[in-house]
Amino acid sequence: MKYVVTGGRGFIGSHFVERLLQLNHEVVDIDNMTYAANETLPWDNHPKYTHIKEDIAKLKKIPLCDYVVNFAAESHVDNSIIAPDIFVRSNVVGTHNILKLLRAKIYDRPMFIHISTDEVYGEADPDGAPFKETNILLPGNPYAASKAAAEMLVMAYSKTYGVDYIITRSTNNYGNRQYEEKLIPHCIKRLEQNRKICLHGDGTYIRDWLYVKDNVEAILTIINSNVKNEIYNIAAQNLLTNNFVAKSVAGWFEKSDPEKHIEYVINRLGQDTRYTIDASKVKQLGWRPANKSGLKNFLKEE
Repeated sequence: MKYVVTGGRGFIGSHFVERLLQLNHEVVDIDNMTYAANETLPWDNHPKYTHIKEDIAKLKKIPLCDYVVNFAAESHVDNSIIAPDIFVRSNVVGTHNILKLLRAKIYDRPMFIHISTDEVYGEADPDGAPFKETNILLPGNPYAASKAAAEMLVMAYSKTYGVDYIITRSTNNYGNRQYEEKLIPHCIKRLEQNRKICLHGDGTYIRDWLYVKDNVEAILTIINSNVKNEIYNIAAQNLLTNNFVAKSVAGWFEKSDPEKHIEYVINRLGQDTRYTIDASKVKQLGWRPANKSGLKNFLKEE
């Protein structure tokens, strides 16, 4: 099979590309090489890998392929609060441009796989059930809103123009090659510099942590199931507070009193205190997260 992957030089996208090449697929990677992209990767000279440096919002043509998988996005919530226009342009306008190009393909139109986030649901009720794919979207920050808007365009293009799609909404991913603005690499870098880890509020906010390679396998499971025009949550039910994560990382560095290495800072605007989603739908396809040890082995692969 031939895949066009957007954002394949980024964190999750690079793991997806790596797995495709291991499976002997051909990959065309369209990535504009923004600040969070990997400048070099082990497969740069792979005979089945091609990188095209291009902005998805300006893309003029999609190469002939079987699947287009859209990882390309601005994704850091703090940055979206400071400069939301950039997020609208990349996440909404960029996705819309891909959809227009797909609509124009009368013959050999590929399946469109759009990679989204659990943040589109907004804040979860601590006493409520995890969000299902059918729940209403109530995004609480500009990043989440831009991803929700992109999803609406995907579904509209399916109904209006017949563009087939799959949407995945995953929880917080962790693993190697993640940019330092995200929580775990932030913790690692601060400790390496002998500086305190910065956590919003009191550190009790809860996220569901999913190993990036498990996310990749879930996406491939969905693609290989031959479903279309469906949405899938991807989660590990590995619910942890930011405090716990930061203290765990401090423990990896053999810090005897992890609390002394944390500094609590002012909340970000529109802070969501909890995200939790129900992944039973993707599990019905046979997928399960293979990583059972939480975050314990993270540094071993670094």
